[in-house]
Amino acid sequence: MDQTEEGAAVRPVPDGPVRQAVAGSVGGAEDGSTGSPLAAPDGRGGFSLSLPAGVDRLFDRVNQWDTAMRHRWPFKSIVGPDIDPAAVAGDGSQLLVRPAVMGFVGLVSIAAGASQPQSPFALKLPGSWFFGVPAAGAHSSTGGLFLGLVAVYGGLLLLMRAWFSMTRTLASVPGVPVRSVALVLALWCIPMLVVPPLFSHDVYSYAAQGEMMSHHISPYRFGPNVLGQGAPFQRLVDQIWGNAPAPYGPLFLQIDGFIVTLTMHNELATVVLLRLLELGGVVLLAIGIPSLARSYGRDASAAFALAVLNPVVILHLVGGAHNDALMLGFLVVGIAAARRGRPVVGIVLCTLGTAIKAPAAIGVLYIGWTWLGAGVPWRQRIRPTVSAGAIALALMALLSMAAGLGWGWVGNLATPGTVTSWLAPATGVGLLLTHVVHAVGIHLAGHYVRSFTRVLGLFSAAVAGIWLLWNVDRFGTLRAMGATLVLVVVLGPVVQPWYLSWGFVMLAPVASARLRPWLVGLSMATAFIGLPGGRQLIGELPGHPATIAVALLALLFILTVPLTPLGRSAQGPASPADDDLVALSR
Repeated sequence: MDQTEEGAAVRPVPDGPVRQAVAGSVGGAEDGSTGSPLAAPDGRGGFSLSLPAGVDRLFDRVNQWDTAMRHRWPFKSIVGPDIDPAAVAGDGSQLLVRPAVMGFVGLVSIAAGASQPQSPFALKLPGSWFFGVPAAGAHSSTGGLFLGLVAVYGGLLLLMRAWFSMTRTLASVPGVPVRSVALVLALWCIPMLVVPPLFSHDVYSYAAQGEMMSHHISPYRFGPNVLGQGAPFQRLVDQIWGNAPAPYGPLFLQIDGFIVTLTMHNELATVVLLRLLELGGVVLLAIGIPSLARSYGRDASAAFALAVLNPVVILHLVGGAHNDALMLGFLVVGIAAARRGRPVVGIVLCTLGTAIKAPAAIGVLYIGWTWLGAGVPWRQRIRPTVSAGAIALALMALLSMAAGLGWGWVGNLATPGTVTSWLAPATGVGLLLTHVVHAVGIHLAGHYVRSFTRVLGLFSAAVAGIWLLWNVDRFGTLRAMGATLVLVVVLGPVVQPWYLSWGFVMLAPVASARLRPWLVGLSMATAFIGLPGGRQLIGELPGHPATIAVALLALLFILTVPLTPLGRSAQGPASPADDDLVALSR
């Protein structure tokens, strides 16, 4: 079997249009893998990921179980039939139509539900959006609240099914043109550009920090409350961040201030332009991910669907307008540039990402460490790594000077840790230990225990990150980077769903057949992390029999509507192996 970088195996593709389409995108001289920076051969002309035997067997067993369960009712009807690439006519784009439309319907449902006046999924203060905000003194409708909750959660389930179907289809049928998948991205972004900012109020904090910049007030020294209680921009900020200084880089704050000036200090116009700015970051992802996938001999469209159409990206980076989108966009195109033999360009782009948000600095580190290629002794890696750091520091100094802000953001990187949540394992363990020590009669302040567990978590993430960097030739660059970013989030003081997109996006271009189901499953679970409204939904169930009936019918439709064409054209011939797979689940 032909091997490519990062443990990729080039899948045989049947003769015909699909094979012709994929011939130029998998392997070949244009993949840029030979002799490029960030390359790490395994001695067999390819890249492999060595796992402990127990973990390896666990991965295999879970994947076998997953395959077996997908061939049994009701899961078979939920996930749809398998697709035989040999039976696909044309370039395969027609297979994306139904999941694209169903995903769009799901997103429209989410937008409609979040736009209800009592919806907990968006800010509902006067002036926070153009519509869907309750009038002062208006009577709340619990019926509308219930239907809005059903619309959001039902839309989420439909979106997950559509995305799962699309990733599964593209993994089975390589060679689908990237432009077809890009059209799906454009379609899915439309509802997210209309809906109020979803699941988070962070974009209102960005707007307030931009207002501060426009008045030459340093967001590194003051929080939005410096604008005055009830003042424009300040009134929409979540008060947990009211006195918190900004942890963002100088480039983002400079753009932020420019946007506020451009909108003539209009709050809603600023929020709209900030969301469009983050959409620009997603466009950078759409450019960089296919380039990265091709350079590793992977199918570009499959990687695009896994990374850019990821529900976390659509819902949180576009719908929630988080600046992680712009940071990730610069990071991905920077790594892609380095993969194409332009390490200095890659360092500059990753530094621009760092000037948005700090995690993009990992790109500078990896480009420097792998600048000379694979198999290089560590002593020879030090000089290019230092050179990469020097280039990045010089550019950051220029950006800081241009913004007139200095380096205060570095000291504010702990600001997100203001949130105390059980979702972060390091924080959750600290909260649990606090209860335990209090129960045994030891009176120790909880913040000391949480600080200890948080430092321990970050230390563990740092040790794991250094080990992954040291073994980059063994694991591959993107896998090492992606795993490091996931560990930094999971072991950090606070876990937000959009933080996990950092690692998911970096892993997507090199996701193997074994890694892909884990990435898909974790992405789906992440999209539901911390969502409000669950308690209200359960509480409203007993009092609305008619709406419950409507909700159940909607759920039945969501779980059974076919997402791929039915019939022989969409599914391959029965395989004797299917019976063996079903037997595994018994």
